[in-house]
Amino acid sequence: MEKRNSFILLDSSEIKDWLMKHDVDRVINLIQNHHTYLPDMSHFDGQNHFSRLIGMRNFHINNNGWSDIAQNITTFPDGKVAICRSLEKTPAGIKGHNSNGICIEHLGNFDKNRDTMTKEHKDSIVHLNAVLCHKFNLTPSTNTIVYHHWYDLITCKRTDGSGTTKSCPGTNFFGGNSVESAKKNFIPLIVSELRKLKKGVSTDKVISAEQVIGRAMVTASRLNIRKGPSVTSKKIGFLNYGSIVDIYGRRNRWCRISAESKWLYEKYLQEIFYGKVTASRLRVRTGPSTAFRIIDHLSRGEEVTIYDIQNGWYKIDLNEKWVSGEFVKLG
Repeated sequence: MEKRNSFILLDSSEIKDWLMKHDVDRVINLIQNHHTYLPDMSHFDGQNHFSRLIGMRNFHINNNGWSDIAQNITTFPDGKVAICRSLEKTPAGIKGHNSNGICIEHLGNFDKNRDTMTKEHKDSIVHLNAVLCHKFNLTPSTNTIVYHHWYDLITCKRTDGSGTTKSCPGTNFFGGNSVESAKKNFIPLIVSELRKLKKGVSTDKVISAEQVIGRAMVTASRLNIRKGPSVTSKKIGFLNYGSIVDIYGRRNRWCRISAESKWLYEKYLQEIFYGKVTASRLRVRTGPSTAFRIIDHLSRGEEVTIYDIQNGWYKIDLNEKWVSGEFVKLG
């Protein structure tokens, strides 16, 4: 580990221990993957990690008018990983989707026929995404691990690539930048790496799945996180509408959302569930019946978050995306 100019440079083998030892007082439910585009790999000589980071920070502050470098974390072709903007700070990654996100920039231009990712870089990216899922208790999927390309730059809404001019993280990032490419080539690698991480758990900082007693979505526009289960307890952060939290305990209509003392008022939480698709090809519709338009399909084994249930249909997105509950196993 090496520190310089507020940046912390870690070997890939160090990232898990570093992250697990550092508490984050905001809830994270979205991991953003970007490529830098510029600088690309021709600007990296294997030694100039810090000068590349300082250059990016100067550009983001002087040209974009931001308060700091945009990304929380940067990965490099040699497999090293840098902590950049504090994990406590909301990144400047995907407009409208930063409040509960971690932004990762992968150094290089990974559009087709441009930079070729090294094995060390690939392994480091997969490991980092898995460690972040491990730390923040996220299930790897295209709802929790996302690409910038999937969001419209004007409306800030997720479009899965249609209507956006950003190719980020690159048209050849792990075989493509589409949702289907991520499902086929990227997410399975993270799932496999996460399994390995969980087999080797030996720290009491990690919370096992058996300790989670429920999950919920924030329904208030801004909900305070408090140090204890009372309105008189100290405010230590807040969550925005749509944030998803795990619940580890309840007391007097308050829910504890961490192994430590972080509490939310139960009135502004809506219970949610997770499920797994059992059909080989499940239609996603714009409403809770077969009368609504088909907008997507899910494959067997895909995991979904269920926000609402109506007449045997499950809402699997904050937007109007519904599937038949007949083909989803809750768990």
